[in-house]
Amino acid sequence: MPTAKAYAASSPTSALSHLSIPRRAPTDRDVELDILYCGVCHSDLHQARNEWSAMPTVYPCVPGHEIVGRITQVGSAVKKHKVGDIVGVGCLVGSDQSCPQCAANLEQFCPHATFTYNSPDKHGTAPVTYGGYSSSIVVDEHFALTVPANLSLPGVAPLLCAGITTYSPMRRWGDLKGKKVGVVGLGGLGHMGVKFAHAFGAHTVVLSTSPKKKDAALALGADEVIISTDANEMQRHAFSFDFILDTVSADHDINAYLNLLKIDGTLTLVGAPDKPLPVSAFGLLFGRKRLAGSLIGGIAETQEMLNFCGTHNITSDVEIIPIQKINEAYDRLLKSDVKYRFSIDMASLKSE
Repeated sequence: MPTAKAYAASSPTSALSHLSIPRRAPTDRDVELDILYCGVCHSDLHQARNEWSAMPTVYPCVPGHEIVGRITQVGSAVKKHKVGDIVGVGCLVGSDQSCPQCAANLEQFCPHATFTYNSPDKHGTAPVTYGGYSSSIVVDEHFALTVPANLSLPGVAPLLCAGITTYSPMRRWGDLKGKKVGVVGLGGLGHMGVKFAHAFGAHTVVLSTSPKKKDAALALGADEVIISTDANEMQRHAFSFDFILDTVSADHDINAYLNLLKIDGTLTLVGAPDKPLPVSAFGLLFGRKRLAGSLIGGIAETQEMLNFCGTHNITSDVEIIPIQKINEAYDRLLKSDVKYRFSIDMASLKSE
């Protein structure tokens, strides 16, 4: 069986370290990638440390679902791609392709979806799927996405999760041109939300607890910055927002943001706080406001997002690291010490 070099966690408390993992030989519908870059998502850290009780981690765990690579082999029935193509692989590597969700291009909600790592491996290569902190990966061609040639590849990698996570709810809401759109938080997700809202033509407002982030927010394309701890400033903007994207994963008061919405305004959560958030019923009733959630996007929408990024020259702001610094990167993630995502140069794995 083919093998690949990887970095893996062997327990919830262990550092990630080098490991040789099995990879299946490509079937007739598969493409094999030499992984060039892999983004580091906060969910990688949670999964490696077994912090999600609803999704217990199977060890060894090879994280990584923001993958950009070059195709080195294609199956005999592959039609979308050819050897040498640069493609992306996001959070999904499989679905049943027969359920109503798949028929609606919503593979992320398929009851038999296969996630890129820590998901039962239906091919039997290993107990679970292994992700992008590795030298190569084999996936069904349907889940390999075309990367626009004009985009910088290190910054493309986080688009496969952070990008589609923020693009999808904004795109689904409707025409944002001229609308007042808020983005809560300015981290890995938030900075992508600002870029997309600006590109959609919205009056883009960053809502942050930190005055120090004002200049960075404006440089990313924000028109205004509201310091959410300033009660007077928040009250001045009450009932004025059409749409708010909440990217914060820490515990916070969403009622303060619901108060900013117009009649029929929508607040969509894409951050995932560990604890339930208290919601005032009156905050929703008075204004007929909507509180929603969103989870990545289907394959067709993710390709649409990449094409949009190509047209508007949008990538994630990244700090490129070698794989040998992944444990340091995890420690820095916990301190929010990165602007705004880490992108691993997987060429560094060749020295292991």
